Amino acid sequence: MSPETRNAELVRQLYRDLFTDWKLDSIERYFSDEFHSTEMPPGTPNGPPGVRQFYGRLRAAFPDLRYTVDDLIAQGDKVVVRWHWSATHRGPFRGIAPTGKHVGIGGIAIYRVEGDKVVQRWVEADLLGLFRTLGADVAPSLR
Repeated sequence: MSPETRNAELVRQLYRDLFTDWKLDSIERYFSDEFHSTEMPPGTPNGPPGVRQFYGRLRAAFPDLRYTVDDLIAQGDKVVVRWHWSATHRGPFRGIAPTGKHVGIGGIAIYRVEGDKVVQRWVEADLLGLFRTLGADVAPSLR
C-alpha cells in the first residue's frame, strides 16, 4: 500500500470513528501527542486532550452533529478533506445561547500525517455563515 493510500485510509477511518460514530475513545488512535490545529481556540492543549476538549464542547452545543466527507485527496504526507456538517443548536456555542435552529456549514481540512498519526491540521470553515444563521451579531466594529 502506498503512503498516500495509507494516509487517506487513516483519515477516512478517523471521520467514520470520530465524526460519524463519535467514538471519543478512538482519539488516541488517530492523533499524536504533539497534534495541533488552527481551528482550536487559544489555550486548547495539544494532542488527544485538546481534541477531546474541542469536540466535547462542539458536541455539547450540537449533540446531533454529523460530518459528511465530500472529497478526500491524499498526496505525500497530506490529506485534504472537503466536508460539510449539519446539526441542531442545542447548547451554548462561543457565547451564543441555544437557538434550536438546524444549521450546517462546509469547510476544508488539511491533515499532515507522520507514521500512523495526525500531527497537524489546518481548517477553513464558513463560521461567519454559521454565526449569521444562529443570529449572532457579526457586523464589523466601526470604532
